[in-house]
Amino acid sequence: MGVQVPLTQLRAELAHARWIDVREPYEFEAGHIPGIEHLPLARLGELDPGEELIVFVCRVGARSGMAAMALRRHGLEAYSLDGGMLAWAASGAELEPAGGYVADH
Repeated sequence: MGVQVPLTQLRAELAHARWIDVREPYEFEAGHIPGIEHLPLARLGELDPGEELIVFVCRVGARSGMAAMALRRHGLEAYSLDGGMLAWAASGAELEPAGGYVADH
């Protein structure tokens, strides 16, 4: 499996993963996946990845792809949501807060 994983595969195979949103605070506040952790990409060095599989999310997949590749270089299992929050929202999946939206970057 590559670093970019489609939403359908994530829901089926990686639902047990730790999900982390790496967007900027204003983007996260506008709308995010319910229950997801938030850690802006610039603070990735603060992450304690532990042993669990991680799925990173951003607006379209570029920043989350960089985060996943950084962890993979250290031998950890990490992925990026292909299409990011735009794909999540387009699928009709729920956003928090109610009435949330995917902010521009």
